[in-house]
Amino acid sequence: MPASNFQKPTPKDFIFGIHPVLEALYAETDMEKIFIQKDLNSPHIEEILKLAKGRRVMVQRTPKERLDRITRKVHQGVIAFLSLVPYADVENIVAETYLKGKVPFVLALDRITDVRNFGAMVRSAECAGVDAILIPEKGAARIGSDAVKTSAGAIHHIPICKSHNFWLTLRNLKDAGLQLVAATEKGSDSPYQTDFNLPTVVVMGSEEDGITEAVLSLADRKVAIPLRGKIGSLNVSVAAGVLLFEALRQKTEK
Repeated sequence: MPASNFQKPTPKDFIFGIHPVLEALYAETDMEKIFIQKDLNSPHIEEILKLAKGRRVMVQRTPKERLDRITRKVHQGVIAFLSLVPYADVENIVAETYLKGKVPFVLALDRITDVRNFGAMVRSAECAGVDAILIPEKGAARIGSDAVKTSAGAIHHIPICKSHNFWLTLRNLKDAGLQLVAATEKGSDSPYQTDFNLPTVVVMGSEEDGITEAVLSLADRKVAIPLRGKIGSLNVSVAAGVLLFEALRQKTEK
């Protein structure tokens, strides 16, 4: 994550110490990831690694200096970042949406790392009636207190879904009948000529390099927002808002 996107965690975002982290893992506390000091090994560390793998919690080996910047207290080389929201299964949500006789509408965020952009998009998605937000397990903004704040609390009102294999999950959604609409400057389709009344996944890409080629290869439509100014692109959260509310306009006027 670029340094400019780093948000210093607040104490309520994490727990530290070997035994507190072990207890939280055994209690099945929702976690974003665990930092473990480089070259730190012991039976307890092995136990943390085993439990984290079983619960699919990402573990990152990191220098002690980085851990010290997070907290000045005795962390014993282990810090676990807590998830402030429970994660849902996007395929279950889509199935439930179909069962209710509704048209599924999903926002997929491909490697959005800036917590402010993430929060803004969650807020827009909730206001636009999106059924779920899909993010990859790795390479996504950390959902801590800053994400909650920038979303204006919307993060508590819309399901957030993490995917271990982002590409495969999108392909499964496509197989389930959802069109994939990718927002990209390389696109030749117009968002205003895209039928958002169909079951849809809107895919937004990284602030740095957009949507990955693998994900773009799945897209049914590659849309580019028309621009009139001298600047060649929009902020990703603004672009997401344009597409989401175009979809809402179509759904409202149908």
